[in-house]
Amino acid sequence: MDTMLVRCSMSTNYLEQIRYKPKWYGLRFFRTIVAPISSIFAAAATLTRFFDHLPQLASEYIGAMAEAIDLTGDGGVIKTIVKSAKPEAIAPSDSLPLLDVHYEGSLAETGEVFDTTHEDNTIFTFELGKGSVIKAWDVALRTMKVGEVAKITCKSDYAYGSAGSPPDIPPDATLIFEVELVACRPRKGSSVASASDERARLDELKRQREAAAAQKEEEKKKREEAKAAAAARIQAKMEAKKGPGKGKGKGK
Repeated sequence: MDTMLVRCSMSTNYLEQIRYKPKWYGLRFFRTIVAPISSIFAAAATLTRFFDHLPQLASEYIGAMAEAIDLTGDGGVIKTIVKSAKPEAIAPSDSLPLLDVHYEGSLAETGEVFDTTHEDNTIFTFELGKGSVIKAWDVALRTMKVGEVAKITCKSDYAYGSAGSPPDIPPDATLIFEVELVACRPRKGSSVASASDERARLDELKRQREAAAAQKEEEKKKREEAKAAAAARIQAKMEAKKGPGKGKGKGK
């Protein structure tokens, strides 16, 4: 009987060891070996992904740096390619001097937009080399191809100089244009007139915007004057009501 009890006790202890020790050893094994190895593999995978993308990142950075071009050699006209044209795209030439462009112009100092064709989705047309645009445009557009979009930074010497172009462009202002060359066309008798007509139309739109702004300001002024007059009338009525009351008091 005692022998059987001893055997049962040994069996129970053995079962307890099987039940608890694997968990303890498993947790210790995980903490000391599996977890550090997993961290090493995770770090290695991250480094692998980084090095896989490194050539692409370097190429994009070098490409972006290469697209900034000093066209005049003195920093007066800097062109940065925003969107490249197709390799087979045509470029301006003596036989294709009429250019159709979309553009947006802003002041470098404040970022304020002073002119744009995107507002009414128009095309601006001009003839290259005829002095109908600022000098920076004549310089920069010669280097572009149809479909290309470029940011053109123009120092004042290549824009409107010390005089500026009041009221939108102050003296000695550096300008930034984002220009898309839409088309190059041969010279036609009516094309230059069309360019002048387009510029006149844009000037008229600008005058209309200025007139609308002035009208809004005038209406605001009238509303403020009307409010002041109404407030004065109310004040006068209140004073008139106070007057008789004071008189009665004095009479008593």
